[in-house]
Amino acid sequence: MRPEQLLYPAPEGLFCPIGGFYIDPVQPVERALITHGHSDHARSGHARVLATRQTLDIMRIRYGADFAGSEQAADFGEEVTINGVKVSFHPAGHVLGSAQIAVEKDGLRIVVSGDYKRRPDPTCAAYVPVPCDVFITEATFGLPVFHHPDPMAETRKLLASLRQFPERTHMIGAYALGKAQRVIRLLRDAGYDKPIYIHGALETLCDYYISQGIALGELRPATVESRDQSIFQGAVVVGPPSAFQDRWARRFHDPLPAFASGWMMVRQRAKQLGVELPLVISDHCDWPELTETISELKPAEVWVTHGREEALVRWCELQGIAAKPLHLIGYEDEGD
Repeated sequence: MRPEQLLYPAPEGLFCPIGGFYIDPVQPVERALITHGHSDHARSGHARVLATRQTLDIMRIRYGADFAGSEQAADFGEEVTINGVKVSFHPAGHVLGSAQIAVEKDGLRIVVSGDYKRRPDPTCAAYVPVPCDVFITEATFGLPVFHHPDPMAETRKLLASLRQFPERTHMIGAYALGKAQRVIRLLRDAGYDKPIYIHGALETLCDYYISQGIALGELRPATVESRDQSIFQGAVVVGPPSAFQDRWARRFHDPLPAFASGWMMVRQRAKQLGVELPLVISDHCDWPELTETISELKPAEVWVTHGREEALVRWCELQGIAAKPLHLIGYEDEGD
């Protein structure tokens, strides 16, 4: 069997014609397998959804109880057979519940990475390499220029700024699922034990992380209407990046805007966003991690998707590995 007979890119997303299912489809379909809860991968409206329990819970939090016609939870490593095709979910290390999906038929195994990272992160299960014939990898930061620094070193930059500007409210832009909880946990692991204030958009997801055993310390709502604004002097406020562009953010005392993202390596992007303290903290692999992962797996083929595809394809070819870009559309960088 050729790999393209088992899995190929369709307008709706990656499609397995033998199994009759899609992986992370961008349109409502009859049967969807979902790698993780970010909105560019997990959409509502599918008739049947198979995902990890945590991803299903996150979809319910984000979309409501009727996000799909029916749902089925898969444990990590559990094998599920769909119309003769074996599928299994394996930790991706991206956000809570995130998984790679292995698709296997007649001795051929394709692994779809979804979004993944290799750095240690206590807020989710660590990436596990899964041997395969074809590895479908993301390439969000698939250019040699992207070498992400140690996240704890970036966290120490934030703590140094808090000491340097004790009167200013440090407002950290972080995506609601995954990044916000990781930044909070990084602060706790760095020894910051004061209350952290969070935007209302983060509360439900932070509560869910805590219910799953992820310690985040004391969190308080960042509501200014009913509070003495002086309590926010020198405080840390975490919220979605979009909230920092509206009137809500301007209510805080002398705010110091920060943004936690792998894209903060690009100085021009930080400048355009008005970020005073860029924090290069990414939930995706950087270039060395992408290439090291491929070298470790030693697949016969690599298919590259949603990101900077051509550079990674070229790198694979130089290593003697067959590779091609998939040119899938509809996948953004919500969890960068």
